[in-house]
Parts: sequence; structure tokens; C-alpha cells
Amino acid sequence: MTPEEKAQMSEKTVEKAQDQDKGPVVVPLHTEEVSVAKRRVVTGQVKVRTVTREREQLIQELLEHEHVEIERTAIGQPVDVDKVPSVRQEGDTLIIPILEEIVVVERRLLLKEEVRVRRTREKQPYRERVVLRKQEAVITRL
Repeated sequence: MTPEEKAQMSEKTVEKAQDQDKGPVVVPLHTEEVSVAKRRVVTGQVKVRTVTREREQLIQELLEHEHVEIERTAIGQPVDVDKVPSVRQEGDTLIIPILEEIVVVERRLLLKEEVRVRRTREKQPYRERVVLRKQEAVITRL
């Protein structure tokens, strides 16, 4: 109940008492109120720091190298204009036809040579020492 409501109620009580004139009149004199507040209290402290640790580790990996061998093969064959050979792949070898136009009494294509490009792969072990770092949190209560 608010203080205003209490005051109105006490006025009504006084009015009723005056109307009836039969009993004692009750008049409220004081009202108590409560107030609550909060505050922060430090109960302890914590200190956090990081520590970096290093360790050596040997890594082993297989490295792959690719070499290209080029081989030229002389062909010297006439080629029909409608049947020009195209670049083709045979296994791991790429074959590139080289054409030359020569003038004779008539013009015809001569397959002069083919360039063969072959890929070979070589694997060899590889070792190296590397330094790995690791951080840890160290917590100290004060």
C-alpha cells in the first residue's frame, strides 16, 4: 500500500469515527520504508600470463620432381592436306607433329618430324628439423 493510499484510508477512518462518535479514533503517525542497495566487493585477484614452449621435431616428406625429356624423331613422310596429324597423347608421352610445306611441281605436306615430350617422376626422401611452438596459460591466484 502506498503512503497516499494509507493517508486516504486514515482520513476515512477519522470521518467514520466522527460520524459514529462511539469509539476511539486511530490516527497513523509514522510509516517505515525499506531501501536496498548493492555494492561490489573484491574477494580475490587472478593473474594470467602465457608461456611459449618450443620443441624440435623431425619431419619427413617424400618430395616429387618432374623432368621432361624431349626426343626428336625424323619422319619425312608426305601427308594429305585433309589428314593433317593432330597433337596426341600416348601414355605419358605428348606427341606434337611438325609440318613443313615444300614446293614441288605440286604442293603437298610432308611430316618432317615429331617432337615427343615425356614426363618422368622421381621421388626422393627429404628431412629437415623444424621448431614448433606451443603456448600455455599459467594462472596464479593472488
